[in-house]
Amino acid sequence: MALSGSKSDAPDVRHCRSRADRGSAAVALREEGFGGDLVLIGAAPEVPYERPPLSKEYLRGEATLEDLLVRPPNFYPDQGIQTRLGMRATKVDLEGKVVELEDGSRLPYDKFLLATGGRNRRPPIKGLDLDGVYDLRTVSDADSIRSEVAPGRKAVIVGMGFIGSEVTASLRMLGVEVSVIARSKLPLARVLGEEIARVMESIHRDQGVEMVFEDAVEAFEGIGRVGRVRTQGGRVIACDFVVVGLGIEPITEVVADSAVRIENGIVVDEYCQPSVAGVYAAGDVANHYHPVFDRRIRVEHWQHAIKHGQAAARSMLGSQKPYDEVYWFWSDQYNYTLQYAGFATDWDELIVRGSLQQRKFVAFYLKGGRILATASMNRGKDVRQSVGLIKAGIQVDLARLRDEAVQVSDLAES
Repeated sequence: MALSGSKSDAPDVRHCRSRADRGSAAVALREEGFGGDLVLIGAAPEVPYERPPLSKEYLRGEATLEDLLVRPPNFYPDQGIQTRLGMRATKVDLEGKVVELEDGSRLPYDKFLLATGGRNRRPPIKGLDLDGVYDLRTVSDADSIRSEVAPGRKAVIVGMGFIGSEVTASLRMLGVEVSVIARSKLPLARVLGEEIARVMESIHRDQGVEMVFEDAVEAFEGIGRVGRVRTQGGRVIACDFVVVGLGIEPITEVVADSAVRIENGIVVDEYCQPSVAGVYAAGDVANHYHPVFDRRIRVEHWQHAIKHGQAAARSMLGSQKPYDEVYWFWSDQYNYTLQYAGFATDWDELIVRGSLQQRKFVAFYLKGGRILATASMNRGKDVRQSVGLIKAGIQVDLARLRDEAVQVSDLAES
């Protein structure tokens, strides 16, 4: 997204790709009073939309594209936001302050927001390009997968992160037989830890999902179209179609060979700025410094994309407020809702309230007596109440934390 100051003394901002982070930034710029030229550049043909429903309600036919839009299509012309959709930005000339597009056009800017997001990882697996092998990132991807769905058909899901888990649940709810292949020991184990991940595994097994863990795909096989999957462990699984969900990699080529530092995404500070004046980055592509966790983090959550895009817009307009939002996301699988707040890659204690067996619980991930993250199943109130504790970074009384009679919101008092 690019901004220019022809309508006011404010700068011009340009934006790459139709996603929630870009859309939220454009909306925030207008809401914060920016009156200059504002151009939204997107490789996708659609106006910005939210991705989480693609693996859930949209895939199951319970939501339409219109339900996913950040703002309706007429919002952008009504707000004087120019759109260049279906058009990829190929390079940013940082010295000349110009964005180059794939059609050869050049757009000058005063300030530029890089929100290119990520692309799905496509490892070098034999047969990956066969018909019937899909991944999920866009509305078009979801439409292609949906066209394969019919009760009794057989799908193989590769990877058991959030996309793999949610697509598995949606397909089972639509009557598709599902087998899962994943390198991990359990679903979502890297994020949730083994104890909570076992709950997720039991939910999928109860729904009849065949799960093959600690294995990987050797090849997708078939004549012109996938008909079976062969694993490195020697299993052969017949199928009608495949969905590959092995994560994403940040899209950074637009500033490759420039002064912008690239390290697992675009490296930015707590104000969404790299070390180059006039350039900002937000969302999935940004490896940002987070003052609450005192580290650089790159996350791919919907809430973060929205909030980070808004924070970038404010920074572009001169705000000096650091981005310190506590991450929060949810995942609907079957009739269960998993919620998570915070960020934890390692912890020295896990305290659980409620019952893992009954699948109604809240788990606190602690290090040095400080709550880094909270995960819950069907106890979202506790997650919401924990956000303040996570943000404050205070040590909590562990005995009170274990005590169900003590409200999570009251723990700060001690």
